[in-house]
Amino acid sequence: MRTFHDKRAFVTGGASGIGFGVVKALAKRGAFVVIADLRTDHIDHALREVREAGFASSVAALQLDVTDRAAFAAVAERMDIELGGVDILVNNAGVGVEGPVLEAGYADWDYGLGVNLGGVINGLQSFLPRMIAHGRGGHVVNVSSLAAAVRMPANFAIYAAGKAAVLNLSENMREELAGKGVGMSVLCPAFVRSNIHEAALNRPAHLRQGSGFTLSEATLLDRPPGDDWMDPEVVGEIVADGILANRLYIMTHGEFRDRMRERHELLMSAVPEAAFQY
Repeated sequence: MRTFHDKRAFVTGGASGIGFGVVKALAKRGAFVVIADLRTDHIDHALREVREAGFASSVAALQLDVTDRAAFAAVAERMDIELGGVDILVNNAGVGVEGPVLEAGYADWDYGLGVNLGGVINGLQSFLPRMIAHGRGGHVVNVSSLAAAVRMPANFAIYAAGKAAVLNLSENMREELAGKGVGMSVLCPAFVRSNIHEAALNRPAHLRQGSGFTLSEATLLDRPPGDDWMDPEVVGEIVADGILANRLYIMTHGEFRDRMRERHELLMSAVPEAAFQY
């Protein structure tokens, strides 16, 4: 992909944080972007902001729960009918699930993995066959996290597990998709100003019962992003550049290089020197 002009993009979790940063970067560079988001209040704020910025004609929005497979499939069909298909899919929607892993209930696993991994899978299943079928090629960006590439405290185990799966999935799909004319990137950000600390507000009622993270999530609500965290618009520009360069890995924070290297060196140190003799 050499340009975003005349391209159609679909961004989940696109009404705030990293997602909205990507939306603005793509729209400013000529793409028509559809925001998909669970929260109507975030959608209203995002549409108001793009109107004030003067590029409202380049952005549309709809409500979507990325864990709802039927709804995702219906939206993909709608994009084919109304837009002639999607060229860029950004599987960004995610939740910050944090708490003592030994106190986690099934509800915590189902919520964390259901959104952070299941939402990506649903996006791929719904849109990839259609992207390939329309024959224009395209690009997919799956949003993982640097938590997938470093060792994390146990409180982040569910979050990191889901994001690690997204990283691995993206790596393993890239070659096959390339043969179909579709690029694949995986974004691994660290600290970015977003609403991820509000995950508890988005948790459905049936996944609140049996949760062991009630106190942890209440604490998260009182711990907003730091002022020194990366601006989502900066991340959006990095992602846009990564798509045009067809980069597999899109990284944002260089200060975690040593922790990444430490993890990989520990992994390599456990590998035997000699090949196993069958």
